[in-house]
Amino acid sequence: MQDKLVDLTAVLPLIRNNQTIALGGMTIYRRPVAFVRALLQRQPRPQNLTLLTFTAGLASDMLVGGGCVSHVRTCYFGLESFGLAPMFTKMVENGRLTIIEESEASIACGLRAAVGQLGFIPSRAWQGTDLFKVRPDVKTIIDPYSGETLTAFPAIQVDVAIIHVLKADRFGNAILGGNPTIDEMLSNVAKTVILTAEAVVDKLEGPVELTGLPVTAVCHQPNGAWPTSCYPAYPLDGEEILRYIDACNAGQFEDYIFER
Repeated sequence: MQDKLVDLTAVLPLIRNNQTIALGGMTIYRRPVAFVRALLQRQPRPQNLTLLTFTAGLASDMLVGGGCVSHVRTCYFGLESFGLAPMFTKMVENGRLTIIEESEASIACGLRAAVGQLGFIPSRAWQGTDLFKVRPDVKTIIDPYSGETLTAFPAIQVDVAIIHVLKADRFGNAILGGNPTIDEMLSNVAKTVILTAEAVVDKLEGPVELTGLPVTAVCHQPNGAWPTSCYPAYPLDGEEILRYIDACNAGQFEDYIFER
């Protein structure tokens, strides 16, 4: 088995212009915040990224605020009870982001198609809606057995997935620690998989939730999800999230990124 433990600085160059980047976790829970912050502190920053995430939160807002993202694919972008995502809102209002409309079904089907190395996955989702008007790339097909009209969701390809985990070993096997979201699917789809881990251990105790085979690199990053939560290691830090929002609203986003 290959030892995949490396320093965080060694994997930052893996993020390059024009890639599709997926962030693991959910809204303000177990997000790879330390990775995104380190990426933004590196010059030059990657440009024209497509950001894919099931739900986008704090780490996604930082990536957007840093000017790295041109396209967003998600079914939600916000900070839950803390309100709107400030930099995302600003970029959309200024016309600097292209939103690719998604739903839970379209993301799940698109990733499943990619896992199965298929061009599309059929589904009843979106039938009877106007979503086809904003996603002309999504086609319909006729079920050859029932004659029913179905939606053919195209496969979603991912260049790099960055996932923060509770524990990992040096070979890339990992425990998420609850709220697994779609991280296992992302790890099986992405061409490059980077794990940042609260702890790196010689041997994992308990069920392994991510296998090391598709993992490219493991980076030991304590508090790597802060100020989002990493259950059960620590809860989200509401005061820090509010401080981030205040900094963005005061035009101090860059100062915040380079604070620490």
